[in-house]
Amino acid sequence: MKPIELAGLLAWPTKSLVRDALRRLAPRTLDALIIETLSATEEAWRQVAVDRVAAFAAEQTGDNPPAVAAYFTTIERTTEGLGVGWSPFIAALTSSEDIPDLRHTTTTVTAGPVGEAAMTEEMFADPELAAALNRLAVLDPPGHEDVLRVHLPTRQVTRLTP
Repeated sequence: MKPIELAGLLAWPTKSLVRDALRRLAPRTLDALIIETLSATEEAWRQVAVDRVAAFAAEQTGDNPPAVAAYFTTIERTTEGLGVGWSPFIAALTSSEDIPDLRHTTTTVTAGPVGEAAMTEEMFADPELAAALNRLAVLDPPGHEDVLRVHLPTRQVTRLTP
């Protein structure tokens, strides 16, 4: 069986052929499969985030040097069941290796209409990037002060804790 055929079968674990094969695996083998699957899934979502950030950076016009990294800060996600997730909006797009100051600042809170944040995200956020960031937040939950760095030259996505 070719790897692409195996991947196609594993993409549908509810099909009887795959379900029967999984039932016959030893518990230790199942645990190893789960670990590898989660790792591969997380890496795939990271690459979606890199691709979407690279596409956004390529669309930026002007005389600015090319982007090296993008940074995302956290956001409260009460409607989706997540405590803290990644904001679907780029907090900083830098043309150097220097990490910008992304600390949260103190601001005056103003009440907004219910659902306004979701509506803004729906209208202005890249849906594929938002999906990738949401899945990464589920797989590796961020802390309130964490920052997600997408480094374009190396295609690395790293969670930074200041």
